[in-house]
Amino acid sequence: MQDILRKEYSRVTEARWQCCDRRHGRELNTPFSTERSAQLEDDEGKSAASKQKPQPTKSIAPDAPQKMSSQPPHPALLIPGPIEFDDAVLQAMSHYSESHVGQPFVNTFGEVLSNLRKLFQTTDPASQPFVISGSGTLGWDQVAANLVEPGDEALVLHTGYFADSFADCFETYGVKATQLKAEIGDRPQLDEVEKALTEKQYKILTVTHVDTSTGVLSEIKALSELVHSVSPGTLVVVDGVCSVGGEEIRFDDWKLDVVLTASQKAIGCPAGLSILMVSGRAIERFQARKTRPTSYFGSWKNWLPIMQNYEAKKASYFATPSPQLIHALDTSLKQILSRTLDQRFAEHREASRRIKKAIADLGLKQLATKPENQANTMTAIYLPEGITPPDVLPSLMKKGIIFAGGLHKQIASRYIRFGHMGVSVTDSNRTDITKAIASLKESLVEVGYKA
Repeated sequence: MQDILRKEYSRVTEARWQCCDRRHGRELNTPFSTERSAQLEDDEGKSAASKQKPQPTKSIAPDAPQKMSSQPPHPALLIPGPIEFDDAVLQAMSHYSESHVGQPFVNTFGEVLSNLRKLFQTTDPASQPFVISGSGTLGWDQVAANLVEPGDEALVLHTGYFADSFADCFETYGVKATQLKAEIGDRPQLDEVEKALTEKQYKILTVTHVDTSTGVLSEIKALSELVHSVSPGTLVVVDGVCSVGGEEIRFDDWKLDVVLTASQKAIGCPAGLSILMVSGRAIERFQARKTRPTSYFGSWKNWLPIMQNYEAKKASYFATPSPQLIHALDTSLKQILSRTLDQRFAEHREASRRIKKAIADLGLKQLATKPENQANTMTAIYLPEGITPPDVLPSLMKKGIIFAGGLHKQIASRYIRFGHMGVSVTDSNRTDITKAIASLKESLVEVGYKA
């Protein structure tokens, strides 16, 4: 089976990452996911076994995943998002149905928006949080539809797959996107950014704080200082989907204009919410645009008064939010803010240091070779020569650990990704990280690797 998976992996990767659903033959317009293949193998193995003999309904094999708090036993999800969730967050999702314009829900939504200010570390009343049903990708659309107009120039700093996608999003809205690229595992240097900013007038600059395809961490503070110095009219936009809640971000102090993120990563809430913090300067840019926003659902013309009203705890309506997701986010934010953010960031740095040391001890290398380029919320790991993700991911799953396969199209078959954020890092009762490190070593030994 693993030989079949390896051949399929190579074939599909070379075919521009369009993967075929082996059960139904549907072409999927997504990067090939080797953790998905591992799940298919696991499911098919169970299916074949079930045809041979009846399976007991409640027995658990000795090596099955251990029970996590009050949740049913399951493999620890250690991909770069979604992540493991705290029990209380999941329980908040079971909130009874209520009106999205009723005062109890409006009060909760208002608290969520206020607490997002604390998470992003902004006290400027001119800044504005947005929480809209959707994924992190919707944040790209909001930026492209509201802050630039067709024909405008955008500079996209490239550290992996997600810069390509953000640039493609800009082009979809008629915005001219120029990418400033670096070698795989590296990031554009400040002198290169300065040179680009002096050669052309850009309305907006975007940077991925943690690119989940490479594990590269970008330096946001120094970058923002450079932009404000060299090209003060350029808005600074940070894709913080895999960083907010796990990496340090100081919205006001670093003079950022937009930080966009999603609910399912370091914030620790189920997927389904697009979350942004927007500066007063960016709101002014939006209000001064000459053309109407090029999206309807994502238009801040529609959403800005809604968010302002919700934060003031006044009922308002444009499109129906998800009350259950908002309750889950409310619970997660209150947990995060129950301690200092500095403590939370330190815990993520320490877990990252421990994981990266273990990887080095195994004789493995990261995509991000320079320490200053290495993210604290995830690690992208080159596999040994001759070993591919389908060789190790199914074994990891059997040990109760789920890692992600490679995502960068040039090297997708050569590496795996280890997500380490949220409760897997901050909950001292969980052994996710320890178990993952041990399981990775065991899985590599099983396929013949000798450190």
